[in-house]
Amino acid sequence: MKEEHDIIQQVYGAKEDVQAADQLIGDYMPFIKAETAKFLKRPPIEGHDDELSIAMIAFYEAIRGYSRMRGAFLSYASMLIRSRLIDHRRKEQRHSHQLSLSTPANEEETSLEDTLADERNHQEELIMRDATRAEIQELVGQMKEFGVQLSDVADNCPKQQRTLDACRKALQYARQTPELLEELLRTRRLPIGQLTAGSGVERKTLERHRKYMIALLLIYTNGYEIIRGHLKQVLKGVTAG
Repeated sequence: MKEEHDIIQQVYGAKEDVQAADQLIGDYMPFIKAETAKFLKRPPIEGHDDELSIAMIAFYEAIRGYSRMRGAFLSYASMLIRSRLIDHRRKEQRHSHQLSLSTPANEEETSLEDTLADERNHQEELIMRDATRAEIQELVGQMKEFGVQLSDVADNCPKQQRTLDACRKALQYARQTPELLEELLRTRRLPIGQLTAGSGVERKTLERHRKYMIALLLIYTNGYEIIRGHLKQVLKGVTAG
C-alpha cells in the first residue's frame, strides 16, 4: 500500500514537471518494457521496435491523465499502454501493402487485397480478443475488492425501464462528481447518501441495485475503453467518453 502511495505522489509531482516525468519514465522502464513484451510476445528491441516508443509515450499520457479515482496507477498505465499499442497495430495493418494491394497475386487475377483481408481480420480479431480478455480480468479483480462478482451485476441489473432510467441519472451525477468517486474508491462502498442527495434518485432504488451501480462506476472511471464501448450500445443516453 505504501509503495502505491509513493507512486501516486511521484505521478502527481510529474504532471507539470517534465524532468520529473522523464525520471519517472526512466525508473519504470522495466515495467514499460514488460508491458510491451506482453503485447509483442517477445522482449522489445530498443531502437528497432516502434512499439517501445509508443509504450513510453502512453506511460507519459498516463502520468498526465491520472487521478486517484482511476484506481492503482500502474493498472491504469498498463491499460493505456495496451490500448495505444492496439491502435498502432491497427494503423499498421491498414497502411501495410498500400501500394500493391491491387496487384494480381496469381493467374486468376486475384488481388493481394483479397488474399490479405482474411489474415488481417483474423489477426485484428485476436488482438481485440486478448485486449478484451485482459480488461475483463482487470475489472473482475477490481470488483472483487468491492465484494462484487460479474454474476452479481447480471442478477442486480434493473429489469424495468423506469428503474434503469433512475440508475442512469445517478450514474451521470456520480461521473460529474469527482469527490463522490474518490469516496467510493477510498471506502470500497457506494456512497448512497451522497448519491441520493445529489441525483434525486430514491435511496431504496440505489440500495436495491448497489452492486450494479458499483460495477458501472468502476467501468466508467477506470479506463476500461473496450468494455465502455460495449456498454455504450446498451446504456442509451449515457455518454461513454
